[in-house]
Amino acid sequence: MLQRFIELGEGYSDIYELIELANANQHRLAHLMALHTTIEEKHMTSLVVVLQPTDPGEFQALYICREGIPNPHIMPNKRFDLFNQIAEKLGKQIIEIEVKNSREFAENALFYQYLIGILRLNHYIPPMQ
Repeated sequence: MLQRFIELGEGYSDIYELIELANANQHRLAHLMALHTTIEEKHMTSLVVVLQPTDPGEFQALYICREGIPNPHIMPNKRFDLFNQIAEKLGKQIIEIEVKNSREFAENALFYQYLIGILRLNHYIPPMQ
């Protein structure tokens, strides 16, 4: 199974695309996630839409707006409110996890491998086959 993060941006106007992806793919929606981190003493959040793997093809897309939204538990914000509204509309709970920030990795590909490992270990996505 191939699992890949697809980065849409940092969550400014691209948050609307992330929400539309969740809404348009309700039949494949597995999870909505908020990955909280700290970057230079700023508390930031990445929002993620996890889809079920394709059949055939066994490709699992994880769409992400990376580290561009303030952590809503520290600084409430409209962008997270929109994400929360789509979660309620689709009957999903937002899974919240504390993770390292992407700047702690030499490149984004390593950061995404780290996240995939965390999601596999917590059984949010299927294990490597």
